[in-house]
Amino acid sequence: MKRKPAADAAMPATVRKIRAAVYTRKSSEEGLDMEFNSLDAQREACEAYITSQRSEGWVLIRDRYDDGGVSGGTLERPSLRRLLADIERGLIDVVVVYKIDRLSRALMDFAKLVEVFDANSVTFVSVTQSFNTTTSMGRLTLNILLSFAQFEREVIGERIRDKVAASRARGIWMGGFVPLGYDAKDRKLLVNEAEAALVRRIFEGFVETESGTKLVTMLRAEGATTKRGRAFTKSDVYRVLSNRTYLGEAMHKGKSHPGEHAAIVPQAMWDAAHALLSISPKTRANRTRCQTPSLLRGLIFGSDGRAMSPTHARGRRGQQYRYYVSQSVLKGSAADGPAIARISAAEIEGAVIAQVRGLLRQPEVVLGAWRAARASAPDMTEGEARLALERLDPLWEELFPAEQARIIRLLVDRVDIGVGGADVRLKLEGLASLARDLATPPESARAAA
Repeated sequence: MKRKPAADAAMPATVRKIRAAVYTRKSSEEGLDMEFNSLDAQREACEAYITSQRSEGWVLIRDRYDDGGVSGGTLERPSLRRLLADIERGLIDVVVVYKIDRLSRALMDFAKLVEVFDANSVTFVSVTQSFNTTTSMGRLTLNILLSFAQFEREVIGERIRDKVAASRARGIWMGGFVPLGYDAKDRKLLVNEAEAALVRRIFEGFVETESGTKLVTMLRAEGATTKRGRAFTKSDVYRVLSNRTYLGEAMHKGKSHPGEHAAIVPQAMWDAAHALLSISPKTRANRTRCQTPSLLRGLIFGSDGRAMSPTHARGRRGQQYRYYVSQSVLKGSAADGPAIARISAAEIEGAVIAQVRGLLRQPEVVLGAWRAARASAPDMTEGEARLALERLDPLWEELFPAEQARIIRLLVDRVDIGVGGADVRLKLEGLASLARDLATPPESARAAA
């Protein structure tokens, strides 16, 4: 039970009133839920000391400044910040603590506190250690004790780090975020079979596609999520591919040690994935670029009205460059060809995609798509059509190249290239079909409804 402090007694009029604030702190939260905890014990001792100084005019400030579960190695403590604010407002004359390390364990931090105390004519008292911070000897004694307190804190930190290093060297799981594919139980990593299958799927998928971007698209299409339940990103994929925990190893400060947990990725699969990771992404992209479909094949025409054909050339280092060229160039009659006989495929495809995505946001295009879609979906509203077409924009980068090509062929009727730029004509029936497809709710949503 908490002991009630003695009631304030009347003081002689000649005695100056000294307002005393009690500050308490405990580094851990253990035991704070008890009826009488460490903070209460510290406060009781400090209040008893203030009572003993009542004849000197000391009066207890009833505001509580308690920091439970906060380290003394930092000044960013809620109650300490509030205490300093009250000191600067002139509400406190003396700060009382059980021991000086309750206020701070760091010498530099304590020096900052003393500066604040001195600037506001506030003294500092430790109940178990007699100090007077207004004298040079008192300051020297405080600094010596604080040096030992800081030394003790650093030694404890070294012991903890050494213990963690020794445990990791023995392959023991020392906590932290549990990687995908495992569950933590009794300080051990146990294989989660469902997640382990996903981890192996990531390694196999990367070996197959040789692309983190394509793998992310596949994982999202399959509905796969990370340990925290969110959709995969490229960073998540590469983090999985570089985690040696999946080989049954424990890492500490860049060193690998045999772990106590079971491996979920065979060494051969790991080696195959890392053989690809050792190759630059640009080189891997050049390998698969030839598989990229020509988005505008059969859709792009020169100023002479004739179709332009896709082709490619190789650079000195083997990189591939794609183009669309006019029929006159292909047949060797460039003199009679259009004004623009050759154009970079990447540039024109990017420009057409940008135009299409921009057109899908224009009200007149949305209105036309809605009217066309009502022929087969009479219940669709104009707002639903607009939202459906807007949904395509953020999804575009996640689509496979083949799927992007299908949508372009669905939407684009013709692209005419001239000196003034590219003129894109859309298919109204394609817009209607796309609006219907994107407006259709998934099976799970229909079931929930």
